Amino acid sequence: MPNIIRDALYAFIPLFVAIDIFAVIPIFVSMTEGMPGRKKLAVERESVITALAVGLTFIAVGEGIFKILSITENDFKIAGGLILLIFAILDLMGYTKVREQAGKLGVVPLGVPLIVGPAVLTTILVLVDHYGVVPTIISFIVNLIIVWLSFRASSRILAFFGRGGIMAVSKIMALLLASIAIMLIRVGVQNIVAR
Repeated sequence: MPNIIRDALYAFIPLFVAIDIFAVIPIFVSMTEGMPGRKKLAVERESVITALAVGLTFIAVGEGIFKILSITENDFKIAGGLILLIFAILDLMGYTKVREQAGKLGVVPLGVPLIVGPAVLTTILVLVDHYGVVPTIISFIVNLIIVWLSFRASSRILAFFGRGGIMAVSKIMALLLASIAIMLIRVGVQNIVAR
């Protein structure tokens, strides 16, 4: 049990960085501004439930995809690290993805792709291989609880940090994501070379 808790803590940080709640909060505030309290609560709930469903689906089918495509753990670490590095570089350079408001606001764009986008899904699959399913699920659920609590307190968080402060923290998160990406690439290459 202590190993599961330790691994869940290790898995928590990359997921927290990949979700980047500090980049999501200003978007959430602008999309729900002026919304009645009950409607805003429904959007918060929908977004977290959607993110949970998509993330758990990827955890469930990830291993099967590896087997079908004959992808090794090290292949995925290198590929996942490269993808995360690209996302981090784009974020650091200020290139943001176009986000369309379509369908239910809590499902799209908040649940997917803002909370659980390509960077989070890649991170989840890498973490399952690195730390196992149970620690990854625990860390993912804890991260979604933080997202939900952040949405509940979004106005206060934005007032405390200010938009500039939130942007600065978001850039630091992108830099951490780049560092995690390099670590994944390094571990994958070291494992292949050590064979």
